[in-house]
Amino acid sequence: MAFPLTVSDEVAALAPGFTHVAVEAHGLVNGPSTGASAALLDDAARRLAVRLDGRAPHEDPHLAAWRETYTAFGAKPSRTRNSAEALARRALTGAGLPRINVLVDLYNAVSVAHLVPVGGEDIDRIAGSMRLVRATGDEDFVTVDGGQEVVEHPEPGEVIWCDDAGVTCRRWNWRQGPRTRLTEETVSGIFLLESLAPMPVAELVSAAGELAELLEKFSPGARIAVHPPAPARTPPPR
Repeated sequence: MAFPLTVSDEVAALAPGFTHVAVEAHGLVNGPSTGASAALLDDAARRLAVRLDGRAPHEDPHLAAWRETYTAFGAKPSRTRNSAEALARRALTGAGLPRINVLVDLYNAVSVAHLVPVGGEDIDRIAGSMRLVRATGDEDFVTVDGGQEVVEHPEPGEVIWCDDAGVTCRRWNWRQGPRTRLTEETVSGIFLLESLAPMPVAELVSAAGELAELLEKFSPGARIAVHPPAPARTPPPR
C-alpha cells in the first residue's frame, strides 16, 4: 500500500497545475556522503548549467511558476525560495552543493538536474499520514535555532506539509523540520517530487525514475516503489 499523502482542496484551488510523484523505499542504507554521492552532485551542477544556458534559475519557466505560487499564498519568493531554486543558486556558486548524507545527496542531485523540488522524509518518524494544506497559523513547527529547539507557527494561509504531530515542511517546500528528516539511521523513506505547470508530467515521472534507480544502486536490495503521479485536479465548485 502506498504511503498516504493527500492534497487539500484549498491547495488545489491555489495551484490547479500542481502534481506530485512519490518514491517509497524500505530497506535503505544511509551514511555519510561518499565520493560517489558527491560526484552525482557535481554532475547535477553541470547538467544544470547546460539546462539554464546562462540564465538565472528563477528565469526557468518551472521555477518562475513556483515563484508566482509562493506570491499567491503570501510568501516572498526572493527571500524564501523553493528548495529547487535555492539548491540551483548554490550549485552555480563556487561553494557548490552541500554534502549532507548519501540519501539527501541523491535526491538533491535529482532536484538540481531536473529543477524540481524534491523532499525526503523518514517514514518511521512520521506520525500518521502527510497532508498538504493551508495553515490556520496555530500549527506547531519544531525547529532548531542557535542549537536550541524552538517552536514556530506558520502564517495563516501558508501552504504546509504536516502530519498528526505538526508541520513537517513550511512554505510548501522551503524549510523542512528536523523531526522527520533523513538521517544516517534512516531505513525507510518517502521522497516527494513536486511540479507545477508548465513542467510536463512525463519529466516529473522521469525524474522520479532516476531517483528510484539511484536509491536501488546505493541501497542494493531495498524495496522501492514509484507511485503513479497524483494529477493536477480542479477543486470542487463553491
